[in-house]
Amino acid sequence: MKSRDIVVTAMFTTLYALGVTLLAPISFGIFQIRIADALLPLVMIYGLPVAFGTCFGCIIANFYGGLGPIDIIGGSIANFLACIIAYIIGRDSRVKRFLGCLLETIIITIIVGSYLSFIFNVPIEISLLGLFIGSFISINILGFIVLESLHKIKILK
Repeated sequence: MKSRDIVVTAMFTTLYALGVTLLAPISFGIFQIRIADALLPLVMIYGLPVAFGTCFGCIIANFYGGLGPIDIIGGSIANFLACIIAYIIGRDSRVKRFLGCLLETIIITIIVGSYLSFIFNVPIEISLLGLFIGSFISINILGFIVLESLHKIKILK
C-alpha cells in the first residue's frame, strides 16, 4: 500500500467517524440519516482507500453508538461491500456513477435494515424503509452531488 493510500484511508476513517458521532442524534436508530454516508460514493474517484476508510470509520462510530457487536461488524461490512460494488461499477460515466450510488444505498439498506429490525424488534419493512430513506438522502442526493462536483473539477484525483 502506498503512503498516499494510507493517508487517504486515515482521512476518510476520521471524516466518517466524526461525521457519524458528531451527528449521533440522526445517525443511529431505525430512521437515520448518516450524513457521513455521503462519503461512500467518493470511492468512484479516490478508489479503495475510501472503502477501507469508511469501513474503519464505521467500526469506530458504531462502537460509540452502543448497539453492540452486530452493528459494529454489520455496518462496517455493509460500507465496505457497498463501496467495492460502486468502485467496480461506477467509474466510467455519470449514469454508472449514479447506479453505483443506488447500489450502495440498496446494499446498506438490506444489510443494516435487516439487523436493526432484529435489534429494535420492529417489522423488517419499517426498518428497511427507514434505512432506505436515510441512505437515499445521504448517498444518492448529497453524496452524488459531491461526487459529481469533485469529478467535474477533478480535485485530488
